[in-house]
Amino acid sequence: MTTIQLHTRDGERKGSEIAISELSAAMEAAESGWVDIRHPDEDVRIWLMDEMHFHHLAVDDCFAEPVSKAYVYDEHKFVTFAARDADRELDTEHLRAFLSGPWLVTVRDAELPGLADFRRRFHSAKSRKRADLGSDYLLYDLLDAVADDWYRLLDRFSDKLDELEDQVFDPSRKYPNLLEDLHELKGDLREISKSTTPLNEIVQRMLRPDEEFVSPETEDYFRDLSDLMRSLVRRVENYNAGAASTRDTYISQYSMRLAEEQADVGEVMRTLTIIATIMLPLTLIAGVFGMNTEVLPFASGEGFWYIITAMGLFSGLMLLWFRGKGWIGRK
Repeated sequence: MTTIQLHTRDGERKGSEIAISELSAAMEAAESGWVDIRHPDEDVRIWLMDEMHFHHLAVDDCFAEPVSKAYVYDEHKFVTFAARDADRELDTEHLRAFLSGPWLVTVRDAELPGLADFRRRFHSAKSRKRADLGSDYLLYDLLDAVADDWYRLLDRFSDKLDELEDQVFDPSRKYPNLLEDLHELKGDLREISKSTTPLNEIVQRMLRPDEEFVSPETEDYFRDLSDLMRSLVRRVENYNAGAASTRDTYISQYSMRLAEEQADVGEVMRTLTIIATIMLPLTLIAGVFGMNTEVLPFASGEGFWYIITAMGLFSGLMLLWFRGKGWIGRK
């Protein structure tokens, strides 16, 4: 269902819903402000083209999945970009914004936290003082609110990254899902980058002299926004690199622990193999001289002690040979 809210600079309307048939007259009476349209229908399409005289290509973008862009038409300016959806943390929806004289018209299909912040800003005393800057300043304030929303989300990801880093370097406990959590965090940061990078590119493009998008009166505001967007993109990149580094550190530590465990197992197996190797000839000797026959040498008298001595000497020679090979006694 289509909903239209009208926000005026004179304070007469602060987001009250209005019918499409009454919108043009209300805008003419108010002279300046912001129109917010959610879930546009065919009546909205007709109004945008016939009443506001917006370019049909820009209007078509309101009824399709557009790409992020900023464009100057003969009668108006048009911007579309991705903003965070309120329903899910990382889902995004495109917000379309038309700038026509003193009016800002936004078209969307979902509730956006950044837009809710902009709504509060629009009715603030600070914003009313800058009403003479027109819709360019409103666009700056809107983009700044969307950027701030991404910053608030990144603050939560920063805390999560710090927690995972502490777990990686905590030898007192095991965290069975640590690798999965790090991989998920890196994937989430990659999704954020898919929205913040195009947003930054749009702002940088607006400031290009050949675009003639930003008015001289609001150029300083947009340059400040440009610095903010660059910082936002760098922050996402730094967190992404930090998550990758933490994940690699964890994998390295896990590999080292696994190698140490394998080395311990190898040491045990080597010890058992040496014992078995020494016992094999001794078992053979014991088996031969343990046969119940009278023709065996050393079968009487002190033969037992001769055999024991021979077995001891044989074992000693084998141990010396193993040591010479470096199989035992290594550090």
